[in-house]
Amino acid sequence: MPNENTVVERKTISIMKACELVSVSRRTIYNWISSGKVEYIRTAGGSVRIFVDSLWRSPDEKTRRQPARARISTTARRVG
Repeated sequence: MPNENTVVERKTISIMKACELVSVSRRTIYNWISSGKVEYIRTAGGSVRIFVDSLWRSPDEKTRRQPARARISTTARRVG
């Protein structure tokens, strides 16, 4: 059972790499971002990075977007 100090590392990839992995267009990835079908973060430089594990979810499973203040430039997240 994780405690409040547990850190979970999640792999992120570029939009272009996500397109290649699931064989869809950039527009499709952006549509998935807009609809909450994939999770992402923005880097400090403003780039979008997609969480790889969110690409393989069931199409019916949506996630809520994190508030802007929760979008950070690292893939480490606290679980607790």
